Amino acid sequence: MSEKDASDWTKRGKSINELIQELESFDNQDMEVKISTDGGDTFESINLVGKQDSICCLITYE
Repeated sequence: MSEKDASDWTKRGKSINELIQELESFDNQDMEVKISTDGGDTFESINLVGKQDSICCLITYE
């Protein structure tokens, strides 16, 4: 991935298709999925996946 490609998705985020392609590349499809909103210092479980207007939402309940 070029530096320009990396900076594009870090600014705009990933599409569902891009996320699925990346997840499908993992050998272990049974790994637990968590999300970090602080650059990887802490992680929370994803409890729900939903849709609001034109975005896909990953939702966590603490």
